[in-house]
Amino acid sequence: MLAVLAARGRTVRWWIGALMGDHDYARYVAHLERLHPGAEIPTEREYWRTRYAAADANPGARCC
Repeated sequence: MLAVLAARGRTVRWWIGALMGDHDYARYVAHLERLHPGAEIPTEREYWRTRYAAADANPGARCC
């Protein structure tokens, strides 16, 4: 029973992390290493700064 609850807790934690973008930087780094070997990998801080700047410059479907 405890094992099932622990597994459910990990699943919920992973899902919330995925929803909030916690895994995006790691996925981006894996993409760069796989498809663009030798490309300079930005720091996590640089990645988020660039991502938020792009979102602000191109609001897309956001309302505000």
